[in-house]
Amino acid sequence: MPHLRLAPPAPTRPGILLPRRDLALGWTLLVLIAALAWTLTLAQSRDMGVEPGTMGLALPLFLALWVTMMAAMMLPSLAPVALTWVQAINRSTGGGTRTLRIAEFVGGYLLAWAGFGLLAYGALAATGRVVDSHPGAGRWIGAAAFLLAGLQQFGPLKRVCLRHCRNPMFQLLRYARSRPWAKDLRVGTQHGLYCIGCCWGLMIVLIPLGFMNVAAMAGLAAVIFLEKLWRGGPWLSWAVGLVFLVLAVLAPFQDWLLPGLERSGPSMDQMLGRAH
Repeated sequence: MPHLRLAPPAPTRPGILLPRRDLALGWTLLVLIAALAWTLTLAQSRDMGVEPGTMGLALPLFLALWVTMMAAMMLPSLAPVALTWVQAINRSTGGGTRTLRIAEFVGGYLLAWAGFGLLAYGALAATGRVVDSHPGAGRWIGAAAFLLAGLQQFGPLKRVCLRHCRNPMFQLLRYARSRPWAKDLRVGTQHGLYCIGCCWGLMIVLIPLGFMNVAAMAGLAAVIFLEKLWRGGPWLSWAVGLVFLVLAVLAPFQDWLLPGLERSGPSMDQMLGRAH
């Protein structure tokens, strides 16, 4: 009988290809950018409640805030891929070309996250309208969101995308041999899509927990980081999936689990309508 290896694959370590000095510098830069994104998110959250829908935000402002949130939550977990690819750019080009290539690579991530933000905006807007017209529907929307998030943690898309995010070296080598036209933009976009495929279920729980629920965002950011960079990340994914399934059962009977689906007063849209 062949030997079965049940242990999940170890995540890629960026230090394999990067000198220790460059690795420390890269990590420091990513942490500083993430800290800035968290600071901006916290500052914005003070002026916004935890309510259903988009809270009256226009689409451009929502996308700007969404991309900032994604940077805060995901940047540390992207370190192995980002640092490795940027180091490859540094070794092969210099000057303005290097800056342009790095900008394209970062722009690819931003493009993927902004596209995901469009879907999130539509889902939140629809949720807000339903809760406004049928307040009791919020508990069932919350249960459905937790159920979908829990099932996604066990699904094949999660496994494929998480495996890629934990050990992306094969994909990076394949990207390196691809056509040069907009290669860095395509690498950033494609890996950003893998990250979305891995984490969209985690993000959907912000519908019941609240789009601007900072505590929930911090908890999800920790899960994303550990899933991708901790050896036991796949086991953590299953544990989180079980938690979501339990919350799906409890949500219809426990309103405190659904702060993002309860109106604390008139909605922002209603207030704007009264002003006119």
